[in-house]
Amino acid sequence: MANKQTRYEALVNALHADLYRYAFWLVHDQHVAEDLVQETFLRAWRALDSLKDEKAAKSWLITILRRENARRFERKQLDMSEYEEPSIVDNISTSTEQQLEDHWLREKIARLPADYREPLVLQVIGGFSGEEIASMLNLNKNTVMTRLFRARNQLKDAIEAEQTVKGRNNG
Repeated sequence: MANKQTRYEALVNALHADLYRYAFWLVHDQHVAEDLVQETFLRAWRALDSLKDEKAAKSWLITILRRENARRFERKQLDMSEYEEPSIVDNISTSTEQQLEDHWLREKIARLPADYREPLVLQVIGGFSGEEIASMLNLNKNTVMTRLFRARNQLKDAIEAEQTVKGRNNG
């Protein structure tokens, strides 16, 4: 039991920040991200004996986190009540330029088809290699690399299109 506790604590210490960063990117909410990470580590504790290769721990935990996030939506029953318009807060217009750019980029990434978005986020936010992403998503490495290439091209096209529109508006 002491060995399991030591392994678990080492995992939490080494990977907590990476998992939180990925969870926050997925849900855009600090509290939900913290809950996801906590649930991920709880499941990891229960299944720690199934982790044979410590080098695969990060991708193993990301996979658990992705599944835990999916479970969130399985359980959730949305309340379709009316909302009060004055209660809607505009967080964008008072943001700094960098926050606006970050928001713009997140929006463009969120609009990518899931087949392109997910590998891109795993690579950029998670820092995973093509092989690791292929393993997590149960895909061929070449398929992952193609999707990453296409995702980047779609983002590049979106940036160029926006710059063209800005150029016309300023000209």
